[in-house]
Parts: sequence; structure tokens; C-alpha cells
Amino acid sequence: MAIDKKQVIDNLSKLRVAGGANGLIDAFGVMVNQLPASFWNAFAERLTMNADPDMLEATEYLLVNAAHECGYHTGYGIITSDEWNAVVKPMVEQVPEDVLHGAFAVLAALGWANGDIVTLVPGEKLIYRAYRYYEADGIQAGHSPNYCAYMLRGITAAFMDLAYGGPYDKTGKTGLRTFTSVQVKGLECGDDFGEFVVSRS
Repeated sequence: MAIDKKQVIDNLSKLRVAGGANGLIDAFGVMVNQLPASFWNAFAERLTMNADPDMLEATEYLLVNAAHECGYHTGYGIITSDEWNAVVKPMVEQVPEDVLHGAFAVLAALGWANGDIVTLVPGEKLIYRAYRYYEADGIQAGHSPNYCAYMLRGITAAFMDLAYGGPYDKTGKTGLRTFTSVQVKGLECGDDFGEFVVSRS
């Protein structure tokens, strides 16, 4: 692997990111918000805690799907941005594998999750292990009865879509949802890390 994760984090942490009058940030070729992680965690918790038990699976699917779509389009914005070209692209030797490692390094630099790819079968399977992710922040370790890293489930699948799902499609009709992620471990449930197994849908 040619990607130096520490260097990516160090270089990207020097970028000055500020929101405009509407609270949105124009970065990586997309518009993103700068709301605190606690807002998104509370939003997901309210949805899942108040869902009828018969609707919980559908509710969780919607949260994962929102992250999957966001991860697909934002991920594409990241890997085609000026920032990527300046910081990460010079390290890329093997496409798409190094691009995938680079995308996860950017994820860490942005503070969404800090982890590593522990298994990669090109075009087929990814296992991503996260040692810190914002969705576990504020939850006392071992106190959540269910895995709740909906964002990471969606993003890990989206990154595999971008790497192996075919050309990027801004409409999301092709390329998107060619992979599915399942969370099998979680900090929120008392495990030492979160683990996500991504495979073809």
C-alpha cells in the first residue's frame, strides 16, 4: 500500500474549512454541513428509539441508505477534488486499491472515523475496522443493545461502490448499491473496535 495515512491526516488537517452564510461548506467538490456529531447521533437515536419494533429494521435501513448515498456522492467529490489531487493522488500507485485506502485516510482526517482496511479482496470483499468513530461518541462502551454505526455502514459500502461498482453515476442508477455493509462489532456494544464486512449485494 502506497498511501501514508498519517501524512494524509497531517496535510488535510492544515486546510482551513469554513461555512458560508447558509452554514454549508463547499469542500471536495460538494456542499457539506458542519453540524456537531452529537446532533446526528441524537437524530439517529430518536428515530430508532421511537420506531415501532416492527419498523426498526426499515428505520435502520433508511439511516444506512442515507449514509450510503451521501458517501457515494461525497466520496466521488473527495477523490476528484483539488485537495485530493494535491495531497493523496501523488501517493496512488495502484488503482483502485490505493484510492480506496486514500478515501479511508480522508475519512479519518475529517474526524468521521479512524480505522484501517484489514482485509481487501479486490472487487469482492472489504473488512474495515474502526477504532474510533463519531457514532460511538457519547455512548458508554457496552451500553448500546444494538450496533448503531449507520453512517459507517453506508460509507464503507459506498467506497466499495466507487472502487468496484463501475463508473460513477451522478443519478445513482448504476454503480450505487453494488455493495452492502454489515456491522459485526461495535464500540457501542463493548467491543474493542467497530468492524464492517462489505460484500457484493
